[in-house]
Amino acid sequence: MISSGAIIGAITFLIAFGSFFITPRDVKWFARLSRPQWLVFEPLIPFIWTAIFICGAISANIVWQKNPGSLVTWFLMGLYLFVEIITIAYIPVMLRLRSLKVGETLGLAGMISAIVLAVCVLPISPIATILLIPYLVWSPIGTLTTDELKEINPEDA
Repeated sequence: MISSGAIIGAITFLIAFGSFFITPRDVKWFARLSRPQWLVFEPLIPFIWTAIFICGAISANIVWQKNPGSLVTWFLMGLYLFVEIITIAYIPVMLRLRSLKVGETLGLAGMISAIVLAVCVLPISPIATILLIPYLVWSPIGTLTTDELKEINPEDA
């Protein structure tokens, strides 16, 4: 039998591949945008998100292990899935539509969904909730960075 951790990890990994649905033309649009001077950590962003998704997968596995197969647990797994999908969608959708506003909206939706998830998970497992803190800290940084990009590049907002 395959462990829940392996299944959750595989699903997380497969969804993360959605970020590869971008074209060179899309990347060129984003690369030409002006960046704020303080955005020196941009090369680290893929590694930061990888760590955040690992924490999220571990959090989901802890929640699953607390009450496997219950209706509430399935609902929470759906919420974990939604948060990851909306987060992964940020880059390809924003690039394809060439709209920083769309990116900002997706970032905000992910942040709000993650807050709801953390509140729902807290009574089940404080440790699982703690593992969501990296997302809860980083997501607003990404959303504010996108907002700053909109200010610097109003023609691409």
